[in-house]
Amino acid sequence: MAKQNIDWSNIGFEYSKTAKRFVSNFKDGKWDDGVLTDDNTVVLNECAGVLQYSQSCFEGLKAYTSENGHIVCFRPDLNAQRMVDSAKRLEMPPFDPDRFVKAVVDTVKANADYVPPFGSGATLYIRPVMFGTNAVIGVKPATEYQFRIFTMPVGPYFKGGAKPITIKVSDFDRAAPHGTGHIKAGLNYAMSLHAIVTAHAEGFDENMYLDAATRTYVEETGGANFIFVTKDGTVVTPKSDSILPSITRRSIMTVARDVLGLKTEERKVSFEEVKDFAECGLCGTAAVISPVGKIYDHGKEILFPSGMEKMGPTIQKLYDTLTGIQMGRIEGPEGWVKVIE
Repeated sequence: MAKQNIDWSNIGFEYSKTAKRFVSNFKDGKWDDGVLTDDNTVVLNECAGVLQYSQSCFEGLKAYTSENGHIVCFRPDLNAQRMVDSAKRLEMPPFDPDRFVKAVVDTVKANADYVPPFGSGATLYIRPVMFGTNAVIGVKPATEYQFRIFTMPVGPYFKGGAKPITIKVSDFDRAAPHGTGHIKAGLNYAMSLHAIVTAHAEGFDENMYLDAATRTYVEETGGANFIFVTKDGTVVTPKSDSILPSITRRSIMTVARDVLGLKTEERKVSFEEVKDFAECGLCGTAAVISPVGKIYDHGKEILFPSGMEKMGPTIQKLYDTLTGIQMGRIEGPEGWVKVIE
C-alpha cells in the first residue's frame, strides 16, 4: 500500500480523518463483534449517558515504522489493561484486553498508508475511547456503550520538540484524593482545561499540579507524569494514588534500572526538594519525554542546571534508549514491541 502524500515532517498534533476506524457496541449485556468502518461520525441520543454525566474513558498509544521497515506498536497490552481499570472505576463494561489489542492491530493495518515513514519524526496516534450511549436522566450508569478506535498521523506534542519547556505551579487541583486521577477518565481532562488555557495565556507550556490534600507534594501535569534526576544521577518519579500510571513512565523507570543500570526511586516528592534536582522532564505517550528547563512558582523561578537549551544528559540517555527500543534500534525487554506488519 502506497503511503499518503503528506508532509510528514511538518504535521502538528491534531485530528485528521484516516481511512478506517473500529467500532463495537455494548447492548443487552455483551459487546458485539465490532466492525471496521469508513464513518467517523457518532450519532447519540440527546440524553446519552456520556453527555449527561461524562461517562467516558480513553487511551492513547502510537504506531511507528521501525528502522527495519516494520509497523510496530509499543506495549498495547498495558493500554488494554489500563482501559479495563478505567471502565471498572466508572461502572462501564470492560472491553476484553485481547480483543483490544486485536482491534488496535486491525485498525492500524487498515490505516497502514497513514503510518509515517521511519526517520520522519511523526507517528500514527491511536485513540481508543469508550462512552455511554443510551438515554440516562437519573444519576446512574448507562446500559449501552460504544468502544471505538480511530487513528491520525501526528507530529511532536510540544511544538519545540526536545527543547526544554517552562511550566508553572498551578493554583488549581487536577484530582481529588480517592477520586479518579489514577484512571484515564475524560472528566479528568475537562477539569484541567481551564488551568492549561490559563497557563498558555500567561506564556507557560504546562502546569505542575501539587497534591490536593496538602499542596506540598508533586503529582503530575494535565497530560504527563514527572521524572526527576538527582545530582548523583538517581532517577526519581512521584508516587501517589491520584497519579495516572503512565505506560511511558513505567517503561522509562524499567529502562533506567534494568537497561542503563541507574538507581531509581518511586516515592513521594515534596515540592520543596524540586529545586535540588539536576534535571526534570515530562513523560507520556504523546510527548515521550519533554525536558523542563524552568518552573515558575508565584514569582519565584526554579532553574535546573541542565538549562534551557537541550535535554540534560540523563534524560537524553533515557529518551535515546526508549525511542531506540520503540524504533527497533535497541533490543528491549521481551514483549514490549508489538509487530503489526
